[in-house]
Order: sequence, then structure tokens, then C-alpha cells
Amino acid sequence: MSTFSDYLRLVVTLTAVVDPFLAVPFFLTFTATRGEDERRRLARIVALTVFIVLAVAVFIGEALLELIGASLSAFRVGGGLVLLLMALAMLNAQAGGVRQSRAEAQELEQGELQGVVPLAMPLLAGPGSIATCIVLMARARGGPWWHALPVLGAIGLTCAAAYLLLASAPRTEKVLGPSGLAILERAAGLLLVAIAVQFMLDGLSEALPAFAGLGR
Repeated sequence: MSTFSDYLRLVVTLTAVVDPFLAVPFFLTFTATRGEDERRRLARIVALTVFIVLAVAVFIGEALLELIGASLSAFRVGGGLVLLLMALAMLNAQAGGVRQSRAEAQELEQGELQGVVPLAMPLLAGPGSIATCIVLMARARGGPWWHALPVLGAIGLTCAAAYLLLASAPRTEKVLGPSGLAILERAAGLLLVAIAVQFMLDGLSEALPAFAGLGR
């Protein structure tokens, strides 16, 4: 992360993967009978939970891969496939089965959960965002420990944005409306398609020298 453009690219990537706009309708459904103070408190808990989960993935994710004998290149390809599935659902303005199962969605609508699950996990800090953090951190390996700071900073900015969106969810929905949220969702999905394909090309170029020119 040597330049501002590198850092900006990192923030945009994480924001597109976490996709806090997706959580706004679910958050409104869950907090329909709650006051503003309680809504802000839940938004703060959700954002903090997402930060903790992704920060833990940054520091121990690659070690877990080594423990199970999986290569980083294989993980890039697998993570890219997960992101691609998420992106295809986002292009239809839907959460998709990767982020949230039908049973989890029903429990959320019925108010049977406490909000952290499934709002924080797996809706925001799900398989796709965890995989993205591990891959991004792998790019910072080989240098001083503070090379992890840009990744943590990007996670912090993304979680701060998620908090602001959720805490002001009624205002956000009023300003953007369902159509506006759907447009943003599809735009993020299109961006995520490119990120997913790039992840897979990077993994293939590492695993297969014949693909070395494709990921550049």
C-alpha cells in the first residue's frame, strides 16, 4: 500500500464486498419496533462485531490455511468463486444464499435473533469479506508488521460507513428509496464481479505459470 491510489483501491474493494447498503432493509425490518437510541446501539454493536471478525481474519487467516495444507493461490481461486456468487446475487439486488440462508432471513423478519446474527455475521462479515481480507493481507506479507495497518484502516473505514448507514437507516431509505438502494446494490455487484475475476486470475497465475500473463 505505497500510494494513496493503492489505499483507495483497498477501501473500495472492502466496501463493495461488505456492502453495507445491503443491510439497510434488513436492519429496518429488525428494528421496526425499536427507538432511535436502541437502533444506534445495535448499529454500533454490528459495526464493532464486523471489525473484530475481519481483523481476526487478517491476522490468523493465512496461518489457518497453512494449518489445513491449503495454498494461498487455491484460496484466491476459491475466494474469487465465492465473491462471484455474491456478485451475481447483488446484480439481482438480492442477498443471495452465500450471505444469508432463507432460514436466517425468516428468523430476522420474525425478530427471533439478536441482530449480531445474521446482520453482522454472515450478512456483512461473511465468507466473501473474510476471504477478501485474507487475500489482501497476503499481499502485504514480507514486510514490516505495520504493513497490516492499511488493511486494518480500510476495515475500520468500511465499518464506520456501515455504522453511519445503519444508524441512519430510516433516513437513508427515505432519501434513496428502494429503487436507489437497488441501483447501488447492482453497481456494487458489477464492481464485485471484476474483483472476483481478478482474484481468480491472480490465483491461477500463481498456481499455473501458463496463466502468468492473464492476471496483469
